[in-house]
Amino acid sequence: QVQVVESGGGLVQAGGSLRLSCVASGSIRSLNTMGWYRQAPGKQREWVATSTSYGYRIYADSVKGRFTISRDNAPNTVYLQMNSLRPEDTGVYSCNIQIDDKDYWGKGTLVTVSS
Repeated sequence: QVQVVESGGGLVQAGGSLRLSCVASGSIRSLNTMGWYRQAPGKQREWVATSTSYGYRIYADSVKGRFTISRDNAPNTVYLQMNSLRPEDTGVYSCNIQIDDKDYWGKGTLVTVSS
């Protein structure tokens, strides 16, 4: 059984930084695409960033230049470094990891950016 758990959310002032982590545990043979999504209050979930197993990193235009996704396959972890945070970055951040050709989601971690 595979579990995916996010951490690192919290309350931060505009202009500040946070680093989110997402760890996959359990019976894992291979990690493929790892990505971050977010859902603001009253809005649909939106894609934020993706890291592929080939080393490509792609970002939504709204976070490009401010957020950095990275991964460490040794502890099955994907990170999201968020700098220059804005109030519109507020939301629940969830990670999605493709493990052994299946998609797994965590429950999310709340990020609140105050103005």
